[in-house]
Amino acid sequence: MDATDQAALVARGDATPLEMLEAAIERIERIDPVLNAVVIRWFDHARETAASADLPDGPFRGVPFLIKDLFATYAGQRISNGNVALKNAGYSATVDTELVRRYRAAGLVIAGRTNSPELGSVPTTEPLAWGATHNPWDTGRTPGGSSGGAAAAVASGMVPFAHASDGGGSIRIPASCCGLVGLKPSQGRITFGPQRDESGLGVEHCVSRTVRDTAALLDSTCGPGIGDTVIAPPPVRAFTEEVGADPGRLRIGLLDHHPQGRAIDAECTHAAQNAAALLESLGHYVEPAWPEALEDTTFGSKFGAVWSTNMGVAQRRFEEMLGRPLDEDEFEPMNRAQADFARRVSSVDYAIGLAAVAQLRRAVQGWWAQGWDLLLTPTLAQVPIPLGTIVNDPEQPMAPVNRSGEFVPFTPPFNTSGQPAISLPLHWTDAGLPVGVQLVAAYGREDVLLRVASQLEQAQPWAHRRPPL
Repeated sequence: MDATDQAALVARGDATPLEMLEAAIERIERIDPVLNAVVIRWFDHARETAASADLPDGPFRGVPFLIKDLFATYAGQRISNGNVALKNAGYSATVDTELVRRYRAAGLVIAGRTNSPELGSVPTTEPLAWGATHNPWDTGRTPGGSSGGAAAAVASGMVPFAHASDGGGSIRIPASCCGLVGLKPSQGRITFGPQRDESGLGVEHCVSRTVRDTAALLDSTCGPGIGDTVIAPPPVRAFTEEVGADPGRLRIGLLDHHPQGRAIDAECTHAAQNAAALLESLGHYVEPAWPEALEDTTFGSKFGAVWSTNMGVAQRRFEEMLGRPLDEDEFEPMNRAQADFARRVSSVDYAIGLAAVAQLRRAVQGWWAQGWDLLLTPTLAQVPIPLGTIVNDPEQPMAPVNRSGEFVPFTPPFNTSGQPAISLPLHWTDAGLPVGVQLVAAYGREDVLLRVASQLEQAQPWAHRRPPL
């Protein structure tokens, strides 16, 4: 059952929230020794929540849920952000983020945290703090990242959906690797309050098995918080009403190759081309076209000042949480190298980086202003890579950056542009590996994505597929 059906089971009185939770705990304890997806657990607290008469009567009352071990704080519960020092200190949060408060108000029963790389900085989930999470479709391969623990938990059936976040593809990448739906909402669609700011590149939502779950959870969590500075335009109607709605005849551009001429797996190209053919069969207009700004090879060097500065800030925040400096082996080599680089970045360098972000955002969004409805791409340039491909090496601390770029060229631009994008599991290799395709809409147009995603889901269903684990 997806989360919508699980909630209906509870609402009908056919199961209690506690029974739903115990079933999820049984699955976690049975499956997770193989996958290492759920790294922090508060089962007893979850049992108290599920059994309480005060459990909110929200749309997902009694549905078991997991939150990612990154930034989403839950008062009184541990969080490590994938960092070994915070893990060893047993650091516990003092406040709920507004998103976690909304999850709880929706009636979700949160049972623990899923694995994440330190600070979510790479597209695989192999932190030194917790070890590697394995892909349920092939346990020798990555589930993606940074929401890899969430995706492995959902794909293997531990929970029907799970919290995820995306600063460069971290919802869409694991959704592609694990055969799930992964919607990155528009920048400012869901508040980051009270501790973080929406003006950065990251957003939060979920990975799920069905489009309707993705839409319904967005209805429960969207909207600004106190003091937000970036606020997406409000939807015309509930996002669940877009599921099954006629999208009309859409004008869709197809980008089936690397925009900067680098290599891409044939399976990823085939996935996009097959999706284009399916969209055409559904009455849409598809032709090769894409924003020329995606071909810009100079953006990365300008953006480096912004990314490294953010890493330096994160290191400082960790040290404030611990009350002491991080030792050399308490911050992963790549993240430390970038934080060290940030100390040599001038304020002018940082300002130039921010200006480059603004320029790219306008240039990319301008393509949709020319009359295009969607862009179709592969989600990734490669099928799920073997675990150990992107590794922390103190001798080559920046090697993961280059290797990550080869794996994920299609997702980061739309964090920069702030646009909503969704990965859908429309293709599987002969060896049984899922390969996602990405659809990108204009800023604020999650409604268009959900309409066409549900149309594709109906035409070529995927929720019946189960990994061999």
